[in-house]
Parts: sequence; structure tokens; C-alpha cells
Amino acid sequence: MSKSPAPSSRDRPSAARSPSARAPVIAVVIPCYRETAHVLDVLDAIGDEVRHVLVVDDACPDGTGGHVRAHCKDPRVEVLTHERNKGVGGATMTGYRRALELGADIVVKVDGDGQMDPAMIPVLVRPIAAGEADYAKGNRFHHFLAIGGMPPVRVGGNMLLSFLSKLSSGYWDVFDPTNGFTAIHARVVRGLPLDRISKGFFFESDMLFRLGLMRAVVRDIPMQARYGDETSAISIPRIIPEFLLKHTVNTWKRIWYAYFVREFSFASIQLVLGALMLLFGVGYGAYWWHQSAATGVPATAGTVVLAALPIILGSQFLIAFIGHDTRSVPRTPVHPIL
Repeated sequence: MSKSPAPSSRDRPSAARSPSARAPVIAVVIPCYRETAHVLDVLDAIGDEVRHVLVVDDACPDGTGGHVRAHCKDPRVEVLTHERNKGVGGATMTGYRRALELGADIVVKVDGDGQMDPAMIPVLVRPIAAGEADYAKGNRFHHFLAIGGMPPVRVGGNMLLSFLSKLSSGYWDVFDPTNGFTAIHARVVRGLPLDRISKGFFFESDMLFRLGLMRAVVRDIPMQARYGDETSAISIPRIIPEFLLKHTVNTWKRIWYAYFVREFSFASIQLVLGALMLLFGVGYGAYWWHQSAATGVPATAGTVVLAALPIILGSQFLIAFIGHDTRSVPRTPVHPIL
């Protein structure tokens, strides 16, 4: 990987270069792959509240990094170049590491395709700067009218992926998990296993899973996506099987760690007893249903009760466990103690 600052002929107001001691240092990371058509407009829209702008050329065939070097005169912009493609997650991790080296307090990720409005960066970072959250992300579904320009296949796909993400991350109050407009406190970045986070399109969802294990506070920020002539690299029908598998694995990891490693509570007992009783009731009932169908002899009332009662009790235990899990969303930010 090589890095090179863009030409520096345009001056910014001194407030952008020398913020007050209480103002957080904000760095923006822009992972790029085939973004020459939009990236300059994105860079031009970034406000003076941002100290550093890191454009990560993820081995772009169209030379996005070189395009930025040649045409962007903003002295805040630095171009980082991958020799081989690492995916959006890998490119973002490169930007995160460089932002930490530069002393950033908050790191914002903005895609280079122009679908996100950089003017919203102050709104996005506000809950983190105020100490109310560790991670903030855009939510394109908060207002009904905001999804008017979104392709229908994306609306349906995001609904399914959002539910799967709730299961795997434990953030039951968070929606639109694949939204790439995010902000994170630098201390939280340092606490994340950056080398283990998914490098591909599953990156944002895997980030929520990792943040959930840290008990970090995540805040949704309503936003309006802008759809123009850009071509999305994500195919919803293609990624759903991959996401389904990875969300399933992360769900089991989260439950094991949260309820059997980090702590063991009554909710843990409810989960184990509920699952065992439900499985026993269904298995026992299926066996005697098969026997009755094969012999023509109806099952006795006692047999029916012995099958139904574990199913009812097991279902109630699992419902109680889910209720506990949905109420256990982190509420206290962790970055002040990291």
C-alpha cells in the first residue's frame, strides 16, 4: 500500500486546521472502487468541521486515487492506495488505521458514490461528540418518504437483512444495517479486532456484531439517500445466501458469548430449558403421531398432554428469553472507559 497527499493549493479557514481544544478531531474515510465519476463531488461537499479526509483507492481499475491526486486541491485530502483489492471492509480498515495515526477522535465513513450527503456529517457525529453513543449510522428507513427513491428490491432486501442483523448483533432498535454512512469513536476503533472484521460487503453488519460484543452504544441517524446514475456493486439476490450464513454464525457466537461466557443469568436457563423442552415435545409428539398413523390406534390423552405441555412451556421460556434479549440493548457508552 502506498499513500500520497493530494496537491495542496487551496486554503481552508483556520478553524478547520486549528479547532478549539474541546472540538473533536474528525477524519473522513472514503473507500473507493470505480468512483471517478462521483468522488470529486463528494470531496467538495465535505465541510470545514472535518480535519482529515482519507481516500482509499482499493486497487481501482479506473484509477480513482490518481484521479483525486490530479484534480483535488484540498490540503486535507490524503490518498491511500492498495496494490490489490481488499473489499470495502478492508479499504475502510486501512482508513481507520491511518485516522488513528493522525490523532482523530471520531472517524466517519462515507462512500464515494455520492449517495450520502457529506453535509450531514455534523449531525452524524453529534451523539458521539456529546458522549451519548459510541457508533452512529445512517438509517434510510426512518421516514416513509425517505425511501421513495430506493429501488423496491433494495427495500425488501434491507428489511430481511435488518432482521437478521438484529439477531446477530443484539441491536434490536437499529435498522438498515448495510448503510455505509457511519461514525465511530477512535477509542472504540482501537478496541475492535480490525483484522477479524469481514472485508467484503458484510463489513457493516459484522461491525454491528463486533460492537455488540463490546456493549457499545449504537445510534441510528435518519437520512435521505440520493440515487443517481451510479451503479451499485451489490446484488441483493446474490448476497442474501452469504449474509444468511454469516448472520447465523454470528447469532450463535453472540448468544454463546453473551449468555454463557460473559455472564450466566436466568435468561440463560430460560434459553436452555426452553430449547430442550420444545425439542422434546415436538420429537415425542411426532413419534406418537407417526405410530398412530401407522397402526390406526389413536394416541391416549396422556400421550397428547405429555407432548403438548413441553411445547407450551418451552415456547413460553423462549419467548421470555427473547423479551430479555430485546431489553438488553446497550445504553451506556463504553468509549469514556476504554
